[in-house]
Formats: sequence, C-alpha cells, structure tokens
Amino acid sequence: MGMFCFQCQEAAKGTGCTVRGVCGKTEDTANLQDLLIYTLKGISIYGVKAREAGIKDRHVDRFIAESLFSTITNANFDKESFIKRIREGIELRESLKEKLIKETGQVKDGLHDAAMWKAGTDEELYRKAAQVGVLSTSNEDIRSLRELLIYGVKGMAAYVEHASVLGYEDDNLYAFMQKALAATTDDKLTVEDLTSLVMECGKYGVDAMALLDKANTSTYGNPEITRVNIGVRDNPGILVSGHDLKDMEELLVQTEGTGIDVYTHGEMLPANYYPAFKKYKHFVGNYGNAWWKQDKEFEAFNGPILMTTNCLVPPKDSYKDRVYTTGVVGFEGVKHIPARVDGKPKDFSEIIEHAKSCKPPTEIEQGTIVGGFAHNTMAGLADSVVEAVKKGAIKRFFVMAGCDGRQKARDYYTEFAKKLPGDSVILTAGCAKYRYNKLDLGDINGIPRVLDAGQCNDSYSLVLTALKLKEAFGLEDVNQLPISYNIAWYEQKAVIVLLALLYLGVKNIHLGPTLPAFLSPNVAKVLVENFGIGGITSVEEDIKMFMGE
Repeated sequence: MGMFCFQCQEAAKGTGCTVRGVCGKTEDTANLQDLLIYTLKGISIYGVKAREAGIKDRHVDRFIAESLFSTITNANFDKESFIKRIREGIELRESLKEKLIKETGQVKDGLHDAAMWKAGTDEELYRKAAQVGVLSTSNEDIRSLRELLIYGVKGMAAYVEHASVLGYEDDNLYAFMQKALAATTDDKLTVEDLTSLVMECGKYGVDAMALLDKANTSTYGNPEITRVNIGVRDNPGILVSGHDLKDMEELLVQTEGTGIDVYTHGEMLPANYYPAFKKYKHFVGNYGNAWWKQDKEFEAFNGPILMTTNCLVPPKDSYKDRVYTTGVVGFEGVKHIPARVDGKPKDFSEIIEHAKSCKPPTEIEQGTIVGGFAHNTMAGLADSVVEAVKKGAIKRFFVMAGCDGRQKARDYYTEFAKKLPGDSVILTAGCAKYRYNKLDLGDINGIPRVLDAGQCNDSYSLVLTALKLKEAFGLEDVNQLPISYNIAWYEQKAVIVLLALLYLGVKNIHLGPTLPAFLSPNVAKVLVENFGIGGITSVEEDIKMFMGE
C-alpha cells in the first residue's frame, strides 16, 4: 500500500515518511488523511462555484476547516474517524452539488475526479487512498507549491476553528481555503500561478490570526504579565494540553468546587495569562514542558489528561486510560469527549469523576515562569523599550517563535539563547519557548530578556509589536528594525505563520533545525532569492551573522 508524508519537520531522513510516520501515525491512517484532503478538494470545487452563484453553506465551510485541522501533525491517529469524515464529506459534496444544480440548472461536465468519485466499501476507500497522495503530482515544483499551499491552509484552518467556537467567523477565510484547495486540482496552473496563491495564503493567514486574537481577547480579556506557578498542590488534578481556550473555560467552570485542580501543559500555558481564567482558585499553573515530553510528564501527573487539539504523542499503555481527547483529536482506544450540541457546553463529567480517584500530581519542578507579553502589553511597554534601545541598553531583538520537537539538534535553541549577548531580548510565541523560558537570563532595566506572547497563533502579537516599534522609531520598513528572526518550526501552523510574515514583508527569516522537506530545490531557491530565507548553522556562527559581526 505504502505511504508518503513530508508535512512536518521530522520527515524521515529529511525527505518523507514512507513506512510509518515519525509522529506515530500508521500507513493506513496517513493514506486516509490524504483521501480526506482529496475529498475536501472535491467539496471545494463545488464550494467555489456555489459562492459564484450566491450560495453559501456554513456547515460545509466549518466541515472543511475542521477536517483540515484533523489532519495536522499529531492531531488524530484514529483511522475510523477519518473514514467517517470521508463519508460525511462525500455526502456534503453531493448535497452542495444538488444545491448548485437547483440554482443554476446544471453543473459543468469534466470536473476533476475529486469532485466526482464515489465512496464504496472500506476496502475500496483504502485502495482509493493509496492513489491520491502527495506523489500523485509528478512535477516536483508543482507538487512542492501545492503542498506548501495545502499546509498553509491547514494551519489557517486551525486558527479559524478556534475563532469559530468562540463565535467569530469571516466568510473570506472560508472562501480562500476552498479556492486554494480547488486550485491544487487545476493542472493548468503554472508555477507562477501557484506561487501567487501561496503569497495570497499569507495574507489570509494574517487575517486568520487577527480574527483569533480578536476572539480570544474579546472573550477572555487581554493577556497580562503573569508569573505562572510550575509546582503542584496536594489535590487530584486534570492536565489540559493543546490550544483550545473554550475547552479550558468549560472545564474550569465544571471543576469549580469539586476539589479537583486544573493545570496547563505545552501550548495551553498561555491560558494562565488571560484575566478571565485567573478568578478560578483551582487553576494552579503549568505542569511540564513542550508536547514531546508528555510520555514522561503524563506518567508523572497521575491524573487524567485532556487533549484539546494537536500535540498528542501516541500514549503509552501505562497511562493511556487516563488520556481523553476532544474536538479534532483522536486515538484508537482513547476516550473521546463529544462536541457541543445546540450551543451547550461539552460534558466533562467523566474526566472529572476519573480525576477524583487519582493521586495528586508528582512534583517535577518548582518555581515560576513569566509570560503574557502579547501586543496589548507590549504597547504599554513601548516607551520603555524604545528608550532602552535609544540608550543602547537593548541592541537587538530576536524573534524565536515557533514549535519545539524531540530532535537532539533542537538543543541549538537553548544554547543560542544562553549565548546571546546580554543586551539582546528574545520575543517568543509557541512551544519553542520551552527550550529557554526556564533559563535565568535576567532582565534589562526591568524588561525580561524572554518575552512570551503566547501560543503559536500569537506570533501575530509579535508582528504587531514589530509594527509598533517601526512606528515609534519613525522607520519606513519593518526590516530596518534591530530584529532578527531565528524560528524553529515543526508542523503546519508554523507554515502559515511563515507565509504571514512573508506577506507582511519580513525578510531574512532563518528556519531550523532543518528546512522543510516539501520545498523542492527550485521553490527553496525562490524563497532564498526573494525573501532571504535561510537555515541555521552553529550557534556561534549564527550569532555573529545576526549581530553583523
């Protein structure tokens, strides 16, 4: 049957996973994910035509966004859930087709197979899945650009989904996702056409992050500078990982007064910065580190774990019965908490009852870490920051946002942070910060040398901070600022962040620990020549390069 996947930084041998994903997904699950994407392309072909005819179907829009999100690295490993989504997708495609025929009288013949194929038995689905993967596009550069566009749209879909559950939606974002997916089936599109679409994807990536920022801050308040506890208390606890703040809110409400404490893990750490969550006395703080350490940290936590989005590592049998998934997350044999029905909150009673029978968490560290430096906070600090730069106390900012991962090569980012000159400040967002956010790097005139804006989507905050500094210094170009970009990437949300930065005109971004395997040599060359995209070398050489020495 075979598989081929190269959507994340840990693609096997730097080229692609062909037997089993490094993430842990099996061959059949990987292929079913490909078939789901193929199905979404077919729906999108009709979706584009439906919009042209004035037909909008929000159920279709949300299904496409949620399904894209489900295929992000480390989100869903449950092949049965993908079979269910594929079959539902075919039904939605046919329903949309019928609406289009009713409105326009006909649908053009000769559409792409993605818009025409029929779902048969499960065995037939598996056969189809093996035929529609990445390698079905033979031209290497077209394949590279199609996949870059798809991965950007996957990342965008994650942010759109988070905003949607908080009641914030933008039809233009749904429309672009469908336009992009449909475009990847059009063999008439040239390298130049697809390159233009990739850049357009960056524009909508900015819009998606702005929408989610508005959703989060309007619902939960602007993040505040917060000293987050990383120790434990003596009560049983529930550990919440992922990114979904709505899930966090509903769990806090339902655990209040039960004697159960709630902790964050990984990318949920920034929930501690929001004012709305600080009123919950049983919200203790953060437990552990980035996603890839969960095999040891989930073991030590002793209580149940709620996975709200991607970042799930296949759980060990020793704690698998304590893992609960919700939303787009799935794993065979793991309990799944169903979606909201008719606007009512999710029912977390099962995980709460489970927690009551568990021992308190085993303490793995003590102390605090500081975060909450999103754009609203940074706007308040702007005068102090500008003064520190003008007086020479701060010589350079380093944007070290992005993702963490398990490769030994990522020790580079810890050493890089340690060896940066004392007059430099790190701006970060995403789980890459766990490589250095517990180091004692001190401060500059009261400004911490590590400023954490929040989750990966809060890279938007870093952009707004840069634009605010550009304005404060009276500069015409954001690239004139003393800011360098040394970004760690892992999965598809990092792809949309990169495309958003490129759209905003940011140049000379360095990516590591390796450049994406899905960039063909020619596509990589375009990015290098037009935007100054680069990789990393050694800590010492890179610091000299960034400092202009």
